[in-house]
Amino acid sequence: MALAVGMRVSSRALPRPWALLQGATIRRTEPAAGGGDSARRFGTQRVLVEPDAAAGVAVMKFKNPPVNSLSLELLTEFIISLEKLENDKTFRGIILTSDCPRVFSAGLDLTEMCGKNPAHYAEYWKAVQELWLRLYLSNLVLIAAINGACPAGGCLISLTCDYRILADNPKYLMGLNETLLGIVAPFWFKDTFVNTIGHRASEQALQLGLLFRPAEALQVGLVDQVVPEDQVLSTALSVMARWMAIPDHARQLTKNMMRKTTVDRLVKQRDTDIQNFVSFISRDSIQKSLQMYLEKLKQKKG
Repeated sequence: MALAVGMRVSSRALPRPWALLQGATIRRTEPAAGGGDSARRFGTQRVLVEPDAAAGVAVMKFKNPPVNSLSLELLTEFIISLEKLENDKTFRGIILTSDCPRVFSAGLDLTEMCGKNPAHYAEYWKAVQELWLRLYLSNLVLIAAINGACPAGGCLISLTCDYRILADNPKYLMGLNETLLGIVAPFWFKDTFVNTIGHRASEQALQLGLLFRPAEALQVGLVDQVVPEDQVLSTALSVMARWMAIPDHARQLTKNMMRKTTVDRLVKQRDTDIQNFVSFISRDSIQKSLQMYLEKLKQKKG
């Protein structure tokens, strides 16, 4: 599909997401629970990492208040931190959670998709693709400790994980609700959803933009456990121990076998997917819809 402005942007011409922050530093802060140098926290402005080298597990927290929108900066910083942990053979598992109260992640940052130029849209979508690719086939055990609302892109991140635990709070809704904003979830969002809850449930949920309460999310298979809010992280740590009891090579090969076909679909069509996104998001009707929605959000805050 040609771009509305008549230009093409190849994914190969775009910078790798982490190249955008070549000057970024990974800051070390206070020791995490357990103390000692091996338990020292590190992170960037928008991502906090609490490693436990003795256990081989790190907790990664989104901290992009107020709602952990997936801005280009957050995506980039997250990939940097993820790559650091993947390159450190000490770590075998990561727990993904939020440092912001009552929200896991509100999803894609609409300000990155509104009022910008096509090159920026392409750069942003490349970063979204990269995050999904890195998470969905990660050799590490990934557990989502969902301690807040988890719509749209937040839901997608959780779906890349091997196991999902959701806090039992009726306000913590979860799902891919893009159609409510006049946006169509791309095929690899859809594939991830279908792989998790099945075709018929996905077809209905995606068309209607359904957001599931915890009990409903558990029933449909969107999450694996629903637990009291104050037990989300402790449950994630217990579940992690069970997953890490499996030999890494066998688990990793099995995960790759189950997921590689889904990943290959995007890899083969990555440039086309970027072009489709830029063409779609550049439409006047979509830009007007996003502007109206962002204006409503400003009015609510006001």
